[in-house]
Amino acid sequence: MLFMTILDTLRELLSNLGDLAYQLAALAWQHILLILWVIWWLWGVNWQRAWPVLRQGAWAPLILLMAASALVWSRIAPASCDCLAIVTIPNFWWQLGYVGMLVALMFFCGWLQGVFHWAPADVNLDPPAHGHDDHHEPHH
Repeated sequence: MLFMTILDTLRELLSNLGDLAYQLAALAWQHILLILWVIWWLWGVNWQRAWPVLRQGAWAPLILLMAASALVWSRIAPASCDCLAIVTIPNFWWQLGYVGMLVALMFFCGWLQGVFHWAPADVNLDPPAHGHDDHHEPHH
């Protein structure tokens, strides 16, 4: 009798774990673009090289790209945002805020990479240098 109760509890536990796994996968799939965004900026960008470039002036094109993205988004899908109970945020301004939050998340990933001393592996895209030392011909 006790053994059957334990088996029933174990079966129920496995069923609940399966339901939890399914719900987590569904949640991840709904937010896949945000997850990929974080993965890219956390493990795909070498922030030790990116921070100095931003300090030297790359922040200006980033601001321009943010504004242009929000402007295009506001023209493609014009709508005001009723996301706050107190006030309605007009078109363009909520898109700009959303793009700003994505950029803030990007910078947070860069900061996190520095705190934990993570860095993506260096990938050398230069072709190997070929010397002219005549080692390609067979010796007689």
